[in-house]
Amino acid sequence: MPIPEPSSGQSENEYIFECIGKLISEGKPQDQAAAICYETWRNNMKSKVKTFTIKKFAETYSDYPKEATENAKIALRWAEENGWGDCGTPVGKKRANDLASNRPLSRDTIARMAGFERHRQNSQKELGDGCGRLMWLAWGGDAGIEWAQRKLKQIENEN
Repeated sequence: MPIPEPSSGQSENEYIFECIGKLISEGKPQDQAAAICYETWRNNMKSKVKTFTIKKFAETYSDYPKEATENAKIALRWAEENGWGDCGTPVGKKRANDLASNRPLSRDTIARMAGFERHRQNSQKELGDGCGRLMWLAWGGDAGIEWAQRKLKQIENEN
């Protein structure tokens, strides 16, 4: 007698109720049927979470615009000539290096880039006028941030 598998979109309560009923009707004691059904549900959920996690973190993207790469290179050249000073975090400096080297970016990295929108007020400042413009460019500038916002929506629509 095969153990029923959860259906797509089925809630845990729906599955457990249906599964226990089926196993009892096939002669299993209620406590054994419940144990089998709960274990089957847990294993099914672990499998789905693992698949989602692998897909979420395994996919990378490198189709960002050349202008984002050039912006990161401008930031790196400026920092090489003038130093970073108090500007940026290790993450921002890594982002500049990733973009300048055309390295593929994960979905999570793209989400962080899209979130850098909150610093847009720094996009028109001059380099050397505080840290804003330098870090804006390090994260790809207008081209990089706008690409990240579009890309993030595209990725989320695919999932």
